[in-house]
Amino acid sequence: MERPYSDKLWQEASRLFPGGVNSPVRAFRGVGGTPFFTQRARGARLWDVDGNEYVDYVMSWGPMILGHAHPAVIQAVAEAARDGTSFGTPNPREIRLAQLVQEAMPWLEKLRFVNSGTEATMTAIRLARGYTGRDRIVKFEGCYHGHADSLLVKAGSGAATFDVPDSAGVPADVARQTLTLPLNDLAALEAVNWREVAGAILEPVPANMGLIPLRPEFLQKLRQVTQAAGAVLIMDEVMSGFRVAKGGAQQLYGVSGDLTTLGKIIGGGLPVGAVGGRAEIMDCLAPLGPVYQAGTLAGNPLAMAAGLATLETLFAGDHYRRLEEVSAVLCDGLRAIVPGQHVRVGSMFCCFFSATPVVDYATAKTSDTKRYGRFFHQMLDRGVYLAPSQFEVGFMSLAHTAEDIEPTLRAAREAVKHL
Repeated sequence: MERPYSDKLWQEASRLFPGGVNSPVRAFRGVGGTPFFTQRARGARLWDVDGNEYVDYVMSWGPMILGHAHPAVIQAVAEAARDGTSFGTPNPREIRLAQLVQEAMPWLEKLRFVNSGTEATMTAIRLARGYTGRDRIVKFEGCYHGHADSLLVKAGSGAATFDVPDSAGVPADVARQTLTLPLNDLAALEAVNWREVAGAILEPVPANMGLIPLRPEFLQKLRQVTQAAGAVLIMDEVMSGFRVAKGGAQQLYGVSGDLTTLGKIIGGGLPVGAVGGRAEIMDCLAPLGPVYQAGTLAGNPLAMAAGLATLETLFAGDHYRRLEEVSAVLCDGLRAIVPGQHVRVGSMFCCFFSATPVVDYATAKTSDTKRYGRFFHQMLDRGVYLAPSQFEVGFMSLAHTAEDIEPTLRAAREAVKHL
């Protein structure tokens, strides 16, 4: 494919933005080359500024579960915009969206809407510390929870290792309060003094190092040790919430946290996040409690309208069964064509270019990222847009059909010939 206008825009963007982008993975550093610029999107397709068409399996990194430009979402946002784009006061859509979220996740006794997944996890960490009076946080290797200081730390070498910052600008003293453990390691959980820990934060569907399913006994053990010690278990479902099941991964696996963070799908493609959980913890937030959090655009009427339209549509009918079926068709087809370790949880999927099973961050890092990069570009040139990094995942939507999957599998057959 030729992309002269995208190339021209990339040169201009590189002068205006650090690395040419406003979010790092968009720069294609994980696969090489330069990104295309999108002009419009509809259903399961993207069109770039040069008129090239792509079957999209990134779906704005997860929010577009109904597909791009879904009529119900577009209509809801347009109607909301006619009443004003921001009020700075409570609005009725906040209540209706919270009620829909609670319908699917009844363990969320109270919620607070924020503006992003990062803001949600940052608030959850602060809440855990304020509620328990403890400082230390446990996270797990390879899990990404946004770019708050406490969560940007390197993977540790064991249960006794407190980590150093993984980003410039994060004070070492802040990073020392974060303990990083390996995923799926029961012994590592046993080695922690949980009575010193404010909370543990986990992606119940780890999907920021590729896709790595948790062992059920690991998730159950984490729930047991945190509960016994009075530590807050934070389930980060910014990505998996409303995607792998109506009640998210916590419904899928039968284990719920004390706090849950949400984002992506609950905004229908507009900026949004939420933190919710047990009322006694949530009531620690201002104005009731001493833990401060605020946001000028929190509960924004446009985002609430888009989220409402998305969840109302998603919850009507047998959509989760259809998502499961169409995702299985794609992933089973790719598994038969592309060599590697294929993983799927619901409508999220990934292929590790690795010869051995991937069970944690260490084994994920053995993947052949250069080979993945070649595969990515072969697919892109055949009109299929996959995640531009070996360590990101793909997303299906209700808009994907056989008319999208068939050319995808045809492109994969051609692409592997060039590896």
